[in-house]
Order: sequence, then structure tokens, then C-alpha cells
Amino acid sequence: MAAAKKMKVVQVAKAHGPWEIVERDIPNPGPGDVRVKVQACGVCHSDVLTKEALFPGITYPRVPGHEAAGVIDVLGEDVKGWKVGERVGVGWFGGSCGYCDSCRRGDFAMCLINREVTGLTRDGGHAEYMIAHSDALARIPDDVTPVDAGPLVCAGVTTFNALRNAGARAGQLVAVLGIGGLGHLGVQYAAKMGFKTVAIARGADKEALAKKLGAHVYLDNSTQDVAAELQKLGGARIILATVTAADAMIQAQGGLGIDGQLLILGAAEKPIQFDSVRAISFRSGMRAWYSGTSMDSQETMAFSAFSGVRPMTQTFPLEKYQEAYDAMMNSTVRFRAVIATGH
Repeated sequence: MAAAKKMKVVQVAKAHGPWEIVERDIPNPGPGDVRVKVQACGVCHSDVLTKEALFPGITYPRVPGHEAAGVIDVLGEDVKGWKVGERVGVGWFGGSCGYCDSCRRGDFAMCLINREVTGLTRDGGHAEYMIAHSDALARIPDDVTPVDAGPLVCAGVTTFNALRNAGARAGQLVAVLGIGGLGHLGVQYAAKMGFKTVAIARGADKEALAKKLGAHVYLDNSTQDVAAELQKLGGARIILATVTAADAMIQAQGGLGIDGQLLILGAAEKPIQFDSVRAISFRSGMRAWYSGTSMDSQETMAFSAFSGVRPMTQTFPLEKYQEAYDAMMNSTVRFRAVIATGH
């Protein structure tokens, strides 16, 4: 390996500590790993887990960032199927043990022993270079930019993967609760998959955007009875809950039709009450969804490339990470903040 040079990274040195921009030696990959020259990395609300030590087993200092896109720079030993210069994304899924019961079933995202998470259990992409397991890599299509690819391997794969595994069929009613970082992608995916798509958010001012993203119907949950309106439309097969507001989920659940599911992507700030009597009567239920594997991310980007789904982004340089993080936390960015390194 060449003599180590320096790179800039964003890190938090201790639990609840401030974000710091520091210099580190550029790392070399170990066996089974690759080094990625990062071109862009999205700022996700889940980065707060790193800063505030809300995820078990975090060691510090830690570099956040699980929406990374870049180019393979160096291959470690025993890496097969990849080559230097390939464009890759690295999302939430950072690797798995490969031998637990879930991994043996091929369900690597549900690894029971060593579920690696980029930016939490290992350093992430808010840096000029990062090390990633080769099985955490997702190929980026030629016509998807690094700035778009970053959010697609997190918010994108979460919404796309949830919808394609939900059991709904084209033509059925799918409602997307919330038009934010996740929801604005969820509306696009639902429409492109052929569902009758309903967007639900607060305020009449969001209707034009919802329709532009592909929604067939817009509901304002600040003035309308969402459950009643969904029932008028025949009842939702899926309500994709991308918000973190438990009350909004509770308000909407009455709009589920027969075999309908409230599919939760956003971690609610308090417990969600569910109407069990209605659920029994309609065979409806509530389920949560985890993002997916690197192959899920790759398929998400492939679908996005040919269907035209793209995130709405605002870019920041690495030196303005704090500004980007604050904009994300304050919901003043539409809809995904992305750090562009300029590589």
C-alpha cells in the first residue's frame, strides 16, 4: 500500500459530543473490504443515533453517514466481483455474519449476530474516504449521480423495498403518510409501481407537490378525516407511514381496507394505539419495515434509473456539515441534505 496521506472526516468524539471536522490518515482496507473515495453522502435523521449514542455498541470516535456514494479506490485481499473504479453506494447495511439462522436463510438484513450498520458500528461516509465490506456495496447505474445515489441507498431502499414486499398489487390503493425525506420518494415509487396513490400531509400547500410526484389523490390531515376519505376510496391496502408522529398514524389507521397494513417506516415518538376490533373485522394489521441489503439498494437504484424516480436534494460541502445536520433536524431542507466532497 502507498504511504498514508491525510483525509478530512466528520466525527463525534464521544457520546452527546459536538460534530468535529478533523484530519485522519487515509485508511487501507483489510481482507474482504474495499476503500471508497466518497463523492457524496446524505445526512439522515438516523445520524442522531450516532451523535447521541442511541444505538447499542457504538464506540467513539465515530464517523457517521450511511448514504454514501463514490468510487472504489483500493481492493482488499480476497475481494471478488469488484474492481477499482466501479461506482458504488454504501447504505445502512454494512455487513452480516453469514452463518446465523437468518443469514443461512438468505435474510442478511436480519442478521442475529453481527448486523453491521454503516456509520454506527463502523465509520461511515461523511469523510473523503471510507472502508466498506465488499458485501455492503451496491452498483450505481450510469445515469444516477452520486448526489442522487446517496439518499437512494437509505430513504430510497427503505420505501421501495417496503412497498415491493408489502403484498399489494398494481391498481390497489396505497396511501403514503407524510411527504418528507422518505415520503416524497414513497409517493414516486408507489405511483411508478402502478398503485392508486394517495399522499397524506398537513396543509393544502403540499397538494401541488404531491400531484407532481405522482399522487392521484391528496388528503390534508389537518382539515380532513383521513380514515373516512380513504374508506370512500375503497380502503387502503397499504398505508406507508413515513412520519414519526404516532397521532397521525392512529388517525389514518381507520382507512385500512380488507387485509390492509399500516406499514411503519418512521420510529414514532410514543406508542401507537391500534384498534384491534376493527383489525379483526378487516383482517388488517400493523407492521414495520427495515431498510434492506446492498442488493436491495442496487435494485432500488436500478428501478429509479429507468422509472425516473429521484430524490429532491440540497448539497453542502463537508466543511458545512453542522449546517446540513441542523437543516435536516429542523426540517428546513427539501428533502434530503447531501454532503458533496468534490471528488
